Amino acid sequence: MNIANILTTIRFCLVGVYIYVFNNPAIENNLEWGIIIFIVAGITDILDGYFARKYDMVTKWGKLMDPLADKLMLIVVLISLYSLEIVPLIVIVIVLGKELLMVLGALFLYKNRKTVVQSNIFGKAASVAFYVAVIALVFDIPHAYFILGAAVFLTLFALIQYGVINLGNH
Repeated sequence: MNIANILTTIRFCLVGVYIYVFNNPAIENNLEWGIIIFIVAGITDILDGYFARKYDMVTKWGKLMDPLADKLMLIVVLISLYSLEIVPLIVIVIVLGKELLMVLGALFLYKNRKTVVQSNIFGKAASVAFYVAVIALVFDIPHAYFILGAAVFLTLFALIQYGVINLGNH
């Protein structure tokens, strides 16, 4: 266990904290506090990536758990915003569908080619766009749905890129 993996573990814990805060009507401004937790999770993601690469702390556990923690947090936040009728259901369907295809593709590649799928710039851009979109939606910033649409587009583009790069090489 190193600092990068500890930060990933903290991010998993923050998913539970987000769920608790979001669903607790006794907490004043619980949605806004939930989004602050979401932002803190994003910061831990940036930091764990920095430490893992800068100080050669990349581990097999981290390669698997880091993206899982990210996707779990994003999906939980999107579902909670859907429950408030802030995010349309189609966004959740697209994100869940993309992640399911990614998992199935990654399993196929690992089993058949011993290849581990690495994140690409489009996947990272989609993650950033989702963070910006969620913040914009919750705090009613103009053009929030345009940003959300861009995030969905980037996530689909990332999926296509993963397929072209990883499945097209054989």
